[in-house]
Amino acid sequence: MRKNLWRFLGLAIAIAITIISCHSLPKPNYVTVKLSGWGGSPVEQKLLTQVLQGFAAEHPKIKVKYEVISDQYMDVMKTRLVGEAAPDVFYLDALEAPFLMSQNVLEPLNNYITPKFDLADFEPTLLNSFKYQNSIYGLPKDYSTLALFYNKKAFAAAGLNTPPTTWEELRTYSKQLTGKLNRYGFGEMPELARQIYKIKAFGGQVIDANGYAAFASQQALQGLQLVIDQYRQDRSSAQKSDVGTNSGSEMFGQGKVAMVIEGNWSIPYLQETFPKLEFATAEVPTINNKKGTMVYTVAYVMNRQSKHKAEAWELISYLTGKAGMQKWTGTGFALPTRQSVAEKLGYEQDVLRSPLVAGVNYATPLQVGKHPAAIVNNFDNQFISALLGQQPLKQAMLQAQNEVNQQIRAME
Repeated sequence: MRKNLWRFLGLAIAIAITIISCHSLPKPNYVTVKLSGWGGSPVEQKLLTQVLQGFAAEHPKIKVKYEVISDQYMDVMKTRLVGEAAPDVFYLDALEAPFLMSQNVLEPLNNYITPKFDLADFEPTLLNSFKYQNSIYGLPKDYSTLALFYNKKAFAAAGLNTPPTTWEELRTYSKQLTGKLNRYGFGEMPELARQIYKIKAFGGQVIDANGYAAFASQQALQGLQLVIDQYRQDRSSAQKSDVGTNSGSEMFGQGKVAMVIEGNWSIPYLQETFPKLEFATAEVPTINNKKGTMVYTVAYVMNRQSKHKAEAWELISYLTGKAGMQKWTGTGFALPTRQSVAEKLGYEQDVLRSPLVAGVNYATPLQVGKHPAAIVNNFDNQFISALLGQQPLKQAMLQAQNEVNQQIRAME
């Protein structure tokens, strides 16, 4: 009996010691910040890992947990924001920004930004894509405009010495290049994401002041008609599906087309995949005597429900600060949104990237209001049907515009 009593007391003491020990264990001396983005190429993922390692070295008390959302990124993010389960910091594309900025789910960054951060260093066009009602909701991490890529051997074979500077010249060149070294002179990407600057060249717009679709106006149709005429009348341009490829870069790299209008992402792809290809770049030819191109950008934004806002800002400010951005864009994989970093890396003098950098001064951001899916999907479906000759352009665009505006009214 006494032996059992001693065993019981010994067990009770052991349990008590364990409980006391657990309560006295030191809490972690770091804060975990969750970061989410969509899945990029292996090169991009490796590069981001390296940049985050640099952040960790400078901020030992902040641990970054990085999560890749590889499918249906915005749907997942919207669901998590509603359910208060979103990460502290995440990627936001400029196309999706107007809707989220209007929903009171993002943290305004104005009060975090100090003079030392040097906000004026950012390209204004890019920064403005993440402003809403006088608040800044995101800081752009990188960007790309569009530039003309042309095959130097094809140009030489056709007796062409310089790239076209106007759209009329591009069409003339395209006819001369078709059927020579390349099946077609020009590779066309008919999606709205590549066409907005053509709509704007004649005074058209994609949406009106109230956010409704307006791309069926006479001015907008003038810009879009250029694409139709080159494809259907000249027969000197091709879509990627016409030549069995998956992208504009691929049809250009494979020699299916002699010219294509693409972004910065094409440069490393072409150099690695088609190392023997001799190509050059130039600014997008003017339309109606106006310079134009597109610009695509993505920002880091903060979740308004974040429990670690100070630490989340430390991460954002590092990734979009001068040192962090130089690490991210130093390989040429992406273009820096800070002017000082672009200057330091010499991209304004880079023979292939300088036309892309020049374009940011007059580029149109890919941004079409608070209902981008309705606008993009309806435009793309109907414009391609007009391109294929299934219906006149005006009829196609009116049908798309009416459908968009019905959907928007139903959502409001």
